[in-house]
Amino acid sequence: MAAAATDWDSGSEVGPNTSTGDWPPAGASPLNGKAAESDAGASVSGSSEAKVDDGNIQEAESSLREGLSLNYEEARALLGRLEYQRGNVEAALRVFDGIDLQAAIQRFQPSLSEKPLSKRSNKLRSDSSNSGSQHAASLVLEAIYLKSMSLQKLGKTMEAAKQCKSVLDAVESIFQCGIPGVMVEQKLQETVSKSVELLPELWKQAGAYQEALTSYRRALLSQWNLDDECCTRIQKRFAVFLLYGGVEASPPSLASQTEGSFVPRNNMEEAILLLMILLKKWFLGKTHWDPSVMEHLTFALSLCGQTSVIAKHLEEVLPGIYPRTERWYSLALCYFAASDNEAALNLLRKLLNRNESPNDIMALLLAAKICSSSYQLASDGVEYARRAVKDVDSSDGHLKSVALHFLGSCLAKKSKVASSDYQRSLLQTEAFKSLNEARSLDRDNPEVIFDMGIEYAEQRNMHAALKCAKEFIDATGGSVSKGWRLLSLVLSAQQRYSEAEVVTDAALDETAKWEQGPLLRIRAKLKVAQSLPMEAVEAYRALLALVQAQRKAYGTVNNGTEEEDKVSEFEVWQGLANLYSSLSYWRDAEICLQKAKALKTYSATTLHAEGNMHEVREQIQDALAAYFNALSTELEHVPSKVSIGALLSKQGPKYLPVARCFLSDALRLEPTNRVAWFHLGKVHKHDGRLTDAADCFQAASMLEDSDPVERFRLL
Repeated sequence: MAAAATDWDSGSEVGPNTSTGDWPPAGASPLNGKAAESDAGASVSGSSEAKVDDGNIQEAESSLREGLSLNYEEARALLGRLEYQRGNVEAALRVFDGIDLQAAIQRFQPSLSEKPLSKRSNKLRSDSSNSGSQHAASLVLEAIYLKSMSLQKLGKTMEAAKQCKSVLDAVESIFQCGIPGVMVEQKLQETVSKSVELLPELWKQAGAYQEALTSYRRALLSQWNLDDECCTRIQKRFAVFLLYGGVEASPPSLASQTEGSFVPRNNMEEAILLLMILLKKWFLGKTHWDPSVMEHLTFALSLCGQTSVIAKHLEEVLPGIYPRTERWYSLALCYFAASDNEAALNLLRKLLNRNESPNDIMALLLAAKICSSSYQLASDGVEYARRAVKDVDSSDGHLKSVALHFLGSCLAKKSKVASSDYQRSLLQTEAFKSLNEARSLDRDNPEVIFDMGIEYAEQRNMHAALKCAKEFIDATGGSVSKGWRLLSLVLSAQQRYSEAEVVTDAALDETAKWEQGPLLRIRAKLKVAQSLPMEAVEAYRALLALVQAQRKAYGTVNNGTEEEDKVSEFEVWQGLANLYSSLSYWRDAEICLQKAKALKTYSATTLHAEGNMHEVREQIQDALAAYFNALSTELEHVPSKVSIGALLSKQGPKYLPVARCFLSDALRLEPTNRVAWFHLGKVHKHDGRLTDAADCFQAASMLEDSDPVERFRLL
């Protein structure tokens, strides 16, 4: 709005006595040639040079009418315009107050809206009359627009908005079928364009936000014959208002909707639609590149969780707009948020190449974060995190804490796949050292506390894990459900099932409905641990109802992956199958397994459950086949390795070495698996190594006393 006023004052309008102007209009004055110019100059100099007040407005208006053959409204419009350009806003407003816009509209409407006649002579006369009427209409409408600007400068924004709206109402009354693309005077079109652009801004300044929304839609849906640049500015301002205005807009009216077209349901969808239209305009060369459009679109799509769409638009931006390293990093963020870690990491590897930006701290931290979620990538994550720790500014305690945090997480993951107990112990020690350093630099970072709690829990230091869980809940105010889940699992590992159930129920009361899945899963497993199978079945049924409702509401997750902290329907059917198997309800167990297989055909978990059913029925060969099929599906599936080892240990002395290999490999991957320790002890006992057997049985007994209802790594 201010920009519009500046453009206007900077020379978009000129006075009648200026040689470069187009005043007086040739078709509106009976005077011709230099005589007209002389009379116009004499009239202006004789009555308008001094500041106009209430006493001489009539005299100045009469002089203008006599000198230029103007009617009452036109003379006042010209006089007020001169005062406005000189900066005499109050004087201009007094002049403009005498203009009767409705009377002027009634005079202009017939000549401007009539169709040209077919005969050439009549057509020429009609065009001449139409041109003169357009000049007159332009002068009066411009006066009302300047009146609106004057009111705005005086702080009367509500009155200014009403006057500006009257300009557009008058134009719609004159041009009932919209402004035609040809045969419209440039000055009239300019006045209309500026009024269309100004009106929503005036409503916003006046606090009338619903009127502003209506004005934006009117500007974009009516036939105003706006040029691309003006339309682009309105679309961008409307999108920004929808995103940040804090006013919920109702959908567009049915009258403005085209059959079969997309109709936005809320502010966010409407803003995204506008921003995508702006990007398309730039792609087609209709407007200049505006980086803020992409920034607003990124913000909007991020709120909707549609980061893959952001990546698509970033890829479509022509080379040279963004530096390629900046584009790679932005794309990596998008793919990471969309759970496509492989694509994100590949982009970061390109960015961190020694020929690009090998010391980019943010890229190093993101690469380390991605690697910290995978056992296979943990070694790469350690390298990225160490480079970040080395390159980060020593004065920036926060970034150094983040780098040390990721280093500790990657070292902890790497220790899980270490080839020897000695190496595992070294990596765990180093991981705790890094996490403690990270916490010393940023004691308010709850994520560091949470990761330390997980590490303590997996090493069965339940006292320390319980303390970390409570500190995390205090730090987050209990607003993050994974803190409650950690506390519940730690209590279950201490055999305090009733307390764990109380914690879970309290967390369910404080958690939104769609986020209750993991808590309901823990509740079901707590019921199983307390030998309450029927209550466990009811808990699983509640969980299944929630998961199916989520699927219907939001559809399947992109790329076939599950969102973080969500429970899949496959997990629920699998849990029910295991529960029914433990109760020897074979028919129900088979039905649940079939449901699980329908969702995920090749799953090590499903094949392992199928093997358990065969084993209970003493179908040994079928059970072994199912376990080996599970391993072929997932090479490091620990339960299958344990089951194979346990089953082979019962087949006679010649199978004991093979059984020992499978059980030892399972313990390498999961050192806290009490079932693996127990069966390894039985193998040692059958082999005559009683001391080793006693150690294994002791380890199994200790782990059984600290075994949670669900693995900590699922957090």
